[in-house]
Amino acid sequence: MEIIRVKNADEGGKKAFEIIKEGIAKGATTFGLATGSTPETLYSYLVASDLDFSDKTSINLDEYVGLSGDDEQSYRYFMNKHLFNEKPFKESYVPNGKAEDLEAECKHYDEIIEQHPIDIQILGIGQNGHIGFNEPGTPFDVKTQVVDLTESTINANKRYFDKVEDVPTRAVSMGIGSIMQSKKIVLMAFGEAKADAIKGMINDAPTTDLPASVLQNHDDVIVIVDEEAASKL
Repeated sequence: MEIIRVKNADEGGKKAFEIIKEGIAKGATTFGLATGSTPETLYSYLVASDLDFSDKTSINLDEYVGLSGDDEQSYRYFMNKHLFNEKPFKESYVPNGKAEDLEAECKHYDEIIEQHPIDIQILGIGQNGHIGFNEPGTPFDVKTQVVDLTESTINANKRYFDKVEDVPTRAVSMGIGSIMQSKKIVLMAFGEAKADAIKGMINDAPTTDLPASVLQNHDDVIVIVDEEAASKL
């Protein structure tokens, strides 16, 4: 696990951009992508670049259950706004949160991942150590699943909604086992609120109590942290 310390989120986004650019130069074609505030600087650098993704594939980590892709709070809408509208990919997969049969959607999503092995997976980390929406207690070998979001995760996401009651309580999430199949993983964390999770992820033994700690078992992980997120290392 390689730790890269940066001054702030902007510098972190630039570093992640350089990793993706280098990956493309080495033949990477499929990218696992994340949503939320953490990767926004990365996507800004991608949009401003001359990189061409028209022959590349993206596979997103998760989507809220019950939200359609044109809902402003959906992760499909987020990705369109921050990346896909400016940098279209050949194929861009995001779980269907409106699927009538969610279990079938999870199975279908795992088939997509099997057919398009992820070269570089971008991750954020929750304050409770979740990756994707895999909350504490999630088995390390689980594949794409429907998850019940914890109260802390709902509260962390309520800033994007008019009121907390509007925050979806379930999501379709790429599983930890699915994430670990990625050839390279780049986890980004910015801000003091992530310091405890980063400390546990790097310094403590892998435990399902802190899902991100499983990354210690992966052969190629880069962790990009700003000064605040790294303050307890």
